[in-house]
Amino acid sequence: DVTYAINGFLPMNMVSLVSVDMDSIVFNDNLKLKWIFYKYYKKLKKFKIIMLKIEFKNSLEDISKILESENAQEKIRILETLHETNNLKILQQIIARLNDNSIQVRGEAFNSLLLNQNDISKILIDNLNSSNKNIKSFTALVLANRNEKKAIPDIIKLVDNEHGMVRSCAIGSLGYLKADEITDIILDAFSDSNLDVQKSALQAAIQTNIFVSEEKIKEISKNNDPQIQNLLLKLKK
Repeated sequence: DVTYAINGFLPMNMVSLVSVDMDSIVFNDNLKLKWIFYKYYKKLKKFKIIMLKIEFKNSLEDISKILESENAQEKIRILETLHETNNLKILQQIIARLNDNSIQVRGEAFNSLLLNQNDISKILIDNLNSSNKNIKSFTALVLANRNEKKAIPDIIKLVDNEHGMVRSCAIGSLGYLKADEITDIILDAFSDSNLDVQKSALQAAIQTNIFVSEEKIKEISKNNDPQIQNLLLKLKK
């Protein structure tokens, strides 16, 4: 007797089967999987279990069509399957979703890039030059979380960006990476007009053990924001 165990092996909400043949299983979202599952062989009251791998075989056209659609759930669904890709066109599509209208899609794109164990640093660093502030910002954070220290020189270029969000993420990334020789950048950021930039600068100063003068502390202490005050307490310890 042979039984194919499907439940639990497919991405969430992707078990709407349309047709089956000997080569693939086709789902209603046009995603094809090479169908190799657990096989249970029953012989003399004993079970032998062979564990094989499910491999996704999505065409670039299908992936692009889904990622460019307006359907957030479909985009999340496909992004959940792409964390092992090294296809540059697909990677660029994922990076583009960092500017998606849906926060959930942006988060899933971020996770997909973060979890990817291939060397994708070049395409990520290249996208720090994007004209889009979200892509610049979130790509910097992805690089930091991947501990890509080679990206530090390119991230430093973002600290003077016109957008506060980009400056904040750049400074936060430099702090997380414990970048060398960023003392002047951090101290200057304390005077930034953007509150989030000031918070990132304080956190970076804590992470990199930067000495902050009493004068600078008094300057930033004038801000009564609770997060600022909490970070100042950590800085003084």
